[in-house]
Amino acid sequence: MYAIIKNGGKQYKVSQGQYLNLDHFAAEPKSKVEVSEVLAINNGELKVGAPFVKGAKVVLEVVNEGKDKKVVIFKKRRRKDSKVKRGFRRQYTRVKVVSINA
Repeated sequence: MYAIIKNGGKQYKVSQGQYLNLDHFAAEPKSKVEVSEVLAINNGELKVGAPFVKGAKVVLEVVNEGKDKKVVIFKKRRRKDSKVKRGFRRQYTRVKVVSINA
């Protein structure tokens, strides 16, 4: 059984017991979060919503928060003596999929 959920403008394929790194949101560790934006769910047969599957939700448990690896953005314009180096570390909230309710 799996579901496709929407969070932070991105889509994730999730199954029960799986760990995910979602965009950072304010939540305490060990708290439960319900996601009702379920785009599709498959439990033997595929149900696709328009835009969301009615009555379906995915329950997530917050594990911790953290930062990803550094991403470096380097821009160089040849023969112009111009270069820019920037970087950032994306903050995330690590969650575990507890249950998928159709």
